[in-house]
Amino acid sequence: MERRVKGCASLRGEIAPPGDKSISHRAVILNSIAWGRAKLENFAPGDDCFATVSCLRALGVEIIKEHGVLTLSGVGREGFREPTDVLNARNSATTIRLLAGLLAAQPFLSIVTGDESLRSRPMGRLIHPLRLMGAEIWGRGGDSLPPLAIRGNQLKGIDYHLPVASAQLKSALLIAALFAQGETTIEEPAPSRDHTERLLRAMGAKLQCDGTRIALTPYTSLSPVDVCIPGDISSAAFWLVAGAIHPNARIKVLKAGVNPTRSGIIDVLLQMGAKLRVENERMDGGEPVADMVIESSDLVGTQIAGSLIPRLIDEIPLVALAGSFARGTTTIRDAQELRVKESDRIGATVRELSTLGADIDELPDGMIIHGGRKLEGGVCSSHRDHRLAMTLGIAGLVARGETVIHDAEAVAMSYPSFWQDLERLTIYGI
Repeated sequence: MERRVKGCASLRGEIAPPGDKSISHRAVILNSIAWGRAKLENFAPGDDCFATVSCLRALGVEIIKEHGVLTLSGVGREGFREPTDVLNARNSATTIRLLAGLLAAQPFLSIVTGDESLRSRPMGRLIHPLRLMGAEIWGRGGDSLPPLAIRGNQLKGIDYHLPVASAQLKSALLIAALFAQGETTIEEPAPSRDHTERLLRAMGAKLQCDGTRIALTPYTSLSPVDVCIPGDISSAAFWLVAGAIHPNARIKVLKAGVNPTRSGIIDVLLQMGAKLRVENERMDGGEPVADMVIESSDLVGTQIAGSLIPRLIDEIPLVALAGSFARGTTTIRDAQELRVKESDRIGATVRELSTLGADIDELPDGMIIHGGRKLEGGVCSSHRDHRLAMTLGIAGLVARGETVIHDAEAVAMSYPSFWQDLERLTIYGI
């Protein structure tokens, strides 16, 4: 499907972003491990999270969706059943990695695959520590790629230093550690999103965090928890950048999660001089939530690297777009993890924004954006990457003329109503 977006006179209105994708994955998996019923409100509507739901149903978990609320009955430590078919994680790396931690401890055989894009995602960094815990797990490409074949085994706790700051890898190991004999400790090179740790503590797990070191003692049982899932900051980020770079904009984003391990986009926009206000901060279900108001801004270039990268890894294409409208140069480094996302997000971002007139140099681990260029409409591709599709949609709002985006349906992976929300904010004419 192609989408056509025209430059508009102004952007006005309020947006409530869809439920947080990361929290939705974790809430449904961890409540499935608990024993008893739980309700999940504002569950993320995208394909990725429903890939997790589908896999859990195939493992014997009863999950019902009604009026936007998921109700599930957790099966406890020993209630999962052997699937009768291959589990399909579709395009979701979170699904395949977190479920690998769960399946590594189950007394049966599982095979997990996904679409063409997911089958190219690296799994060696997951397989290695799970094998250290005693898992029997294999993958294609010399145990480096999906599909994964997993024969459950009795696991043991380990002391492990993560090679990269990865919330998916950390979470997979913490889920496996719930079933292991003995304590598991995990050391991160830099803090990554901590939704798994917050949920585990709320459910009664024996978990301690000391800086970047996490220790988990195996549980006897987790208690189910009802969760009202906050709006996804990664989805909200599109409207924050749109409001900042458009010359006539005022957008209010409602009920977005502002977990400090995820809110790097807020810090970067403020660093660039954005007229951004964070209001009505509160706690909801153990997660910090706030409203935000963004207005047209005179942005300046900035430097992004190091420990900031894991806090906005999904928003880097948007930062590149913002940098194109900033005065001066914006440099992004230490983001090589983007090479193995749904697309090569570094190469794809540079290529597609350059098509629209941006001045960007590609680096092995990032990019250099020379600001102050006017964008012109053109023909682009999302590379079937949901975040790139939405970034190009925002670029189309501020480019002169019309922007055509191929494979625009990719937004359904995380934000199915994105194009409708974009139209709702857009005011054409003088």
